[in-house]
Amino acid sequence: MAIILLENVRSVLNVGGVFRIADAVDAETVLLIGYTPAPVDRMGRENNKIAKTALGAERSVLWQQYATAKDALDAHPNHTPVVVEQTPTSILYTEHSPLADSLYIFGNETEGVSFAIRDTVSTHVHLPMHGIKESLNITTVTAVILYHHLAYKKI
Repeated sequence: MAIILLENVRSVLNVGGVFRIADAVDAETVLLIGYTPAPVDRMGRENNKIAKTALGAERSVLWQQYATAKDALDAHPNHTPVVVEQTPTSILYTEHSPLADSLYIFGNETEGVSFAIRDTVSTHVHLPMHGIKESLNITTVTAVILYHHLAYKKI
């Protein structure tokens, strides 16, 4: 199953929402990068704000924390990274043929995925935006991408 990587996501509510989605689609694990908040801090205290939106999924979904996305990608060499971001080379997510071992990378709410990762990952996908806004909330995008992954695999 797919892996979800969150790079420098600020909002604990967004992180909690992604954990619920990860549980719903039976994601393999959630990788937390940089300053993305974790369900449990380094002192072993539960993050109540993540728990509020994750509704227990933060305890049932495996997660790992890494300092950098490169560290996380290096730790999962058998997974195929896919940047979820509007870039000059991105394709519509519906034109992408997901692999069972996909590792989907989602970035910061305002800055997106870092250029360091964009430049090292060859596959970029995006959702079409037809209104005046240029993006959707990360939890919404994560749900669309992961359910597309499931539908493509016909699970």
